[in-house]
Amino acid sequence: MRKRTTNPTEQRARQRTGRRAGHRPRRPLFRLAALVATVAALLLGLGSPASAYPQAAFPTQSSGNRGTDVLALQHLLTAQGVPATADGIFGPATTTAVREFQGDKGLGVDGIVGPQTWGALTPTIRQGDTGGAVRALQTALNAKRGAGLTVSGTFDAATTAAVRTFQGHASIGVDGIVGPTTWKNLLWHYENTSFGSAMCGQSPDGNANAHWGTSAAVAQLEAAAASFAGTGNGKLPVGDSGFEHGGDIPGHASHELGLDFDVWPIRTDSAQCTAGRITWQSGTYDRAATRELVKAIRASAPGHIKLIFFNDPQLISEGLVTQYANHDNHLHVRYCEKVHANSLYDC
Repeated sequence: MRKRTTNPTEQRARQRTGRRAGHRPRRPLFRLAALVATVAALLLGLGSPASAYPQAAFPTQSSGNRGTDVLALQHLLTAQGVPATADGIFGPATTTAVREFQGDKGLGVDGIVGPQTWGALTPTIRQGDTGGAVRALQTALNAKRGAGLTVSGTFDAATTAAVRTFQGHASIGVDGIVGPTTWKNLLWHYENTSFGSAMCGQSPDGNANAHWGTSAAVAQLEAAAASFAGTGNGKLPVGDSGFEHGGDIPGHASHELGLDFDVWPIRTDSAQCTAGRITWQSGTYDRAATRELVKAIRASAPGHIKLIFFNDPQLISEGLVTQYANHDNHLHVRYCEKVHANSLYDC
C-alpha cells in the first residue's frame, strides 16, 4: 500500500563526547585516555541513551493475542501469585488472571495489559534470582535474540551473559540487571518469522531479512499457516513484514511497525512457494483455497485483524478482504492491538 503512516524510524544511538573544562590540546596522553574511555563506553553500552529506539514501548496485549509476549506475561502472572497456564495464548483464563492481578494492584481492571500493568508485573531481577520472572526473561531472550537459554527459572551466569548481550544490542546500560528499561526494550523487540513445514519466505522487493514483526503478529500468522496446512493446499508464502527494529522499508509505505505482513494468493497446483506469484485474475488462481487462507488468518487472531487488502471482487463481496490499489497479486494483512499509538493499528 502507498499511504504513508507516521512512525519514528529506527535511530542509531550515538554519543558525542565533549571536552572537559580545562582541557588543553597539548596533553596528548589525556586525550588518548579520554578516547579509550569513550570507545570502551560505546562498546559496553555505558552512558548510552535509556533506549536506542525511541519507538520502544511495552506492547499492549489482550484477549485474542498469542506468542512470546503472552507467554512471558503468563510466567510473570504466576510469579506474582496469580497462576496462569503458560501456553502463549491469551484466552479467557489469562484474561481472568490479568483482571485479578489488576484488581490486586489497584489498576484499572480491563483485562488489557498495557504499560501500567507491564510495569507492575516486571520486577528488577539479577543473577541469583529464581522464579517465573526469570522464566519470562529467558523465554523472551530465546525467541527474540536466539539466546539458546534453558528456561529454568534460575538467573544463572548464562542468563546474565545473554542479558548483557541484549543490553549492548539495544544500546542501554550494560550491567546484567533486568530493570524497567531492559524489560521495556526486550518486550518491545520484534521477532523473526520461523519458516518451517507450513510457510516459505519470499522477498519480492529485495529486502533481505525483512521478516520481522511483533511477537503477537508473528505467532498469529504462524498459527494461521499451521491451520491452513491442514487443508492440503500447500505452504503459505510470506513476503515482507519489516526489519528487526521497524522503520522505513524499501518498496513499502507501511510495514514499519511490525504489524503488516504480505502473503501470496494460493495456486490451483499448490505450488505458490515454487512456481511464482500470481494475481487473482490468473487461470491458476485458487479462490476457494485463498478463501480458506483468509479465514484461517482471521480465526488465528480474533479481534486483532485491522484489515486484509486484496482485490478479488468475490472475496471483497463476502466481506473477507478490502480493495486497495496494487494488491492484485498479494494479500496485505494488517494486525492491530486494543491500544496503539497509531490509530491505523488500533483495533
